[in-house]
Amino acid sequence: MSKVDKRLRVKRKIRSTIFGTESKPRLSVFKSNKAIYAQLINDTEGITLMSTSTETIKSKGNKTEVSKEVGKSIAEKAKANGIESVVFDRNGYLYHGRVKALADGAREAGLKF
Repeated sequence: MSKVDKRLRVKRKIRSTIFGTESKPRLSVFKSNKAIYAQLINDTEGITLMSTSTETIKSKGNKTEVSKEVGKSIAEKAKANGIESVVFDRNGYLYHGRVKALADGAREAGLKF
């Protein structure tokens, strides 16, 4: 089983238990080799409420520092739209490095998990 297959297997298991609503959406994280993406998703209607990524931030620093800025950005957008708490979906990735930095940035900006 490849590394990607293992991640997708974990992702399916996680997604069977978590669910985002309009008042408490799912904060989904996707990372590639160059960028990290964050979305707030309402699973009851199947729509993305808002999103941000390293491509929209245009911040300097290493990948972990930029991931923290993405977390702060998505939290500020959520707070502006009246969303106080979310369900965190790490999307099968380990809670370490860039994923942890994004979560910490969102928490610092006032989003509750």
